[in-house]
Amino acid sequence: MTVVTPPAPTAQPASPASTSSTSSTAQPALIPCKRLPAGQPREWYESHNRKLKAMRLASALLNSGVYHPTQASDRRIRAIAPLVGVHPPSTATCRLVRRLMLH
Repeated sequence: MTVVTPPAPTAQPASPASTSSTSSTAQPALIPCKRLPAGQPREWYESHNRKLKAMRLASALLNSGVYHPTQASDRRIRAIAPLVGVHPPSTATCRLVRRLMLH
């Protein structure tokens, strides 16, 4: 008597489309960091880093379903900051996030 067993399933690499997560808590892709140019005034660095932080937060808000600046309160923006991996933003950064969402 011969016992026939089905072949074992083979592991196939998953396509990127099937592995992407559509949940609202998905981490955004991190942008590779470059060194900032030396010799700029301190205000330039603060402004530059504020813009980068605001872009990350605006992107996370859009991914979570907040599509209009009126939906993005300071509280909501600050709540999403830990999910992105940044410190809670200041009021000025929250204003910048809303301004970025207009465009």
